[in-house]
Amino acid sequence: MDAVSLSDSDVVEAIDGVHLAQLAAGEKMSIQHFHIEPGAKVPEHSHPHEQTGYVTKGTLTFLIDGEEISVSAGESYVVPGDEPHAAENRGDVPVDGLDIFSPPRLDVPWMED
Repeated sequence: MDAVSLSDSDVVEAIDGVHLAQLAAGEKMSIQHFHIEPGAKVPEHSHPHEQTGYVTKGTLTFLIDGEEISVSAGESYVVPGDEPHAAENRGDVPVDGLDIFSPPRLDVPWMED
């Protein structure tokens, strides 16, 4: 068993105001922490991984297929694999939460070699 602490993980500013940390990863899924500053935007992108998540603080607005879906603290979400999506923090407080990817998302472009 592997146990990975956020405090022991490298936090990378992948996009201006978007801080990500790769946490535990297994053979079938991986988990990452996110911290998104007010006004920060994750541009539209897609990946083959199914992405489920849980917001622990703030409200994150997803933009998917012309629709806006807001997810607030205490709520979870799922984005199917290969579904183009974007996200924004339109609030006045940072958004914190966790994303789980299946299969594991280990080759993320924001991670340093």
